[in-house]
Amino acid sequence: MAEFVWTPSEEFERRANLTRLMGRLGADGFRELHRISIEDPERFWPAVVDDLGFEFSQRWERVVDTSGGAEWATWFVGAKLNVAHECVHRWATSRADEEAAVWLPEEGPRASLTWSELSDAVRRLAEGLASLGIGPGDAVGIFLPMSPQVAIASHAIAHLGAVQVPIFSGFAAPAIAARLADAKAKALITCDGSLRRGNVVPMKAIADEALESAATVTHTVVWRRLGMDDVPMVLGRDRFWDELVDRTRGDLEPAQVDAEHPYLLAYTSGTTGRPKGALHVHGGFLVSIAREAAYQSDIHVGDRVHFATDMGWIMGPWTVVGCGAVGATVVYAEGAPDFPPDRLWKLIEAERVTMLGVSPTLIRALIPKGDPDADLSSLRTITTTGEPWNRDPYLWLLDKVGGSRAPIVNISGGTEVGACFLSTCVTEPIKPVALGFPALGQDMDVFDPEGNSIRGEVGELVCKRPWPGMTRGIWRDDERYLDTYWRRYPGVWTHGDWASVDDDGYWFLHGRSDDTLNIAGKRIGPAELESAAVAHRDVAEAAAIGVPHEVKGEVAWIFCVPRGDAHTTPQLAADVAAAVAGDLGKAFRPERVVFVSALPKTRSAKIVRRAVRARVLGKDPGDLSSLENPESLDEIAARVGD
Repeated sequence: MAEFVWTPSEEFERRANLTRLMGRLGADGFRELHRISIEDPERFWPAVVDDLGFEFSQRWERVVDTSGGAEWATWFVGAKLNVAHECVHRWATSRADEEAAVWLPEEGPRASLTWSELSDAVRRLAEGLASLGIGPGDAVGIFLPMSPQVAIASHAIAHLGAVQVPIFSGFAAPAIAARLADAKAKALITCDGSLRRGNVVPMKAIADEALESAATVTHTVVWRRLGMDDVPMVLGRDRFWDELVDRTRGDLEPAQVDAEHPYLLAYTSGTTGRPKGALHVHGGFLVSIAREAAYQSDIHVGDRVHFATDMGWIMGPWTVVGCGAVGATVVYAEGAPDFPPDRLWKLIEAERVTMLGVSPTLIRALIPKGDPDADLSSLRTITTTGEPWNRDPYLWLLDKVGGSRAPIVNISGGTEVGACFLSTCVTEPIKPVALGFPALGQDMDVFDPEGNSIRGEVGELVCKRPWPGMTRGIWRDDERYLDTYWRRYPGVWTHGDWASVDDDGYWFLHGRSDDTLNIAGKRIGPAELESAAVAHRDVAEAAAIGVPHEVKGEVAWIFCVPRGDAHTTPQLAADVAAAVAGDLGKAFRPERVVFVSALPKTRSAKIVRRAVRARVLGKDPGDLSSLENPESLDEIAARVGD
C-alpha cells in the first residue's frame, strides 16, 4: 500500500495556481496536464505565458524550432522581451507601494524596497553601467552577498541586454578569476565587505586579487555594504555604486531583446576539465523558472519568499527571476541561516514567510539545534533541492517546520537545466523523500545502459525532448556540451543522476552517476579540487572523491601522490587541505587528505575515481580490467584504515 505523508485539502487544491492552469487548458488532473505539456508545446507554453500575464513586446512566430536538432532547439522564435521588465518594471505600476524586497543584514536594521523603488534602482544602475560602456552581450560578474542588491544588479544587467555571471560569494580569488576570465567579463559588481557568522568577509579585497588574473574586467562597481573607510580603489577601474548612480535620471527603457538573447552565464562543475559555463536566454529561462515558482512551489502574487541560497547556486537566480515573475516579495538575509541557531525560524515568524526554500544539508545541520520555537503558521509550502533526502530529516521538516500542513515541494534539476526535471505536485498526495513526477514540459525517463526504458530499478535519468529552460550550450565549447549531455544516448539528454520510478509512478533520486561532488548542496568537479591540491609544491598527483557525511551530505577526500622525497606528515596533509580551501573557498576544504604512492589509472593514464571511492566505502568497484595498476587500490584501502 502506498505511503503518503501529505494530501492536499480541497481548499489548498482549489487555490493552487496549478488548478487554474489545468482549467485554462481543459486538463482533468495533473497527469493530463503533463501529457499536454509534452505532446502539444505549441498550446501549452502560450497558455503559461498568458496565465502569468507576461507582456512580451513582440509575440512569437513559433513556440519551438528543432530544425537544428534537439540539442540546439530554440523557443519563442521571433519574440521580443526583457526579463527585467517582466520581473520588476511591470509591477512598479500595479503594485508600486507594496514591498518587493526585504533586507535582513546579519547586523543592522531591517530595510525594504517597494516595487516602485526597486524598479527605479534597477533603471539607475542600468544607466550607470551603460555610462561605463556596458551594453548588449557584455558579460558582467556579480560577487555579492544575498541582498536586494543582487536583484538590482541582476535585473540592471538584463535591462541592458548584457549577460550576468553570478559567482558564489564564498569562493576564493582563483575560482572567481577562472570564471571571470572564461566569460571574458567586462565588469564586476561587488561590495566592500559582508558579514558571515559575525566575521567580516573582505569581498572587495578578494575581488581585487581575482582581477589580477582576469584582464578583461575593466570596470568594478562597489556597493558600500559595510561603509569601510579603507577600501582600496583602483583609479579608472573602480567606482562606488552610489556615486555611479548619483546623477542618473532612471528613465532608460529596458532593451527589447530576442527571446534567444543571452541572459545568464551560470558556472557549474563537471567531472573533468574547467568549470562549465551554462548559457541561458531571456525567453526560455524566464518562462521555465516562472513555471516552477507558480505551479510547483505555488507562489502567488503578494506572497513572501525566503530561500536560503546564494547567487552562485542556480537557486539564487531562480529566486530573483521566479519570485519577480509572479510578483512575490523576496526576503534576503545576509550571512549564515543558522547563525544564531534559531535565525531561520525567527525570520519566518517576523516576515510572515509563505514559501521557504532550503537544502537537505541545512535541515540536517539545524536538527541538532532543537525544534523551532517560533510561529511558523504563515508557511504554505516548503521547496527543497540540492541533493537526495534522507527520510528522518525530511519527516522532521514536514512535521516540526511545516506542521504537517505545508507540503515539501522536492525539486531536482540543475544549473544546465535552467529549471527542474522532477518535482512534487501540490495537487497530488506526497510520498516521503520522493520527487513526485516529471515537471511540466519535461519528457523524463529512466534508461538502462543500452538505452531501454526501465521501471522498478535504478538507472540513468534522461530527458527525451528539449525544453525552454535548457542551456543553449557550454560557453565557447560546443563539443564539450554535446559530449557531456547528448552523445551517450543520441538525441537524448543524459543528466548524470541515478533515478528510479516506483509502481505508483513516483520518482526518486539516488545520487550522481558521474564523479561530480555535491558538498552541502554545492556541486564541484573533482578536477577543481585536484588542481588546487596539485598546486601545492609537494603534491604530484591527486584524486578527489565524495564521501557521505551525515550533515553535509557529502565531503571531499583527496588522495595525493607526493612529489619527490616530500615527507608525508600530518602537517603536510593539513597544509594541502588549507591550500585547497585557499584556492576554492572554505566550503570546499577537504575533510581528509591521504597520501599514497600511486593512483589507479587506465592504460591511457586516466585516473579511475569510481574505483577509489568504491574501495574507500567498501563497495564493489566493478570492472577493473582497464586498470594498469590495480594493486594501488589495496594501498588506498590500507591507508584509509590508518
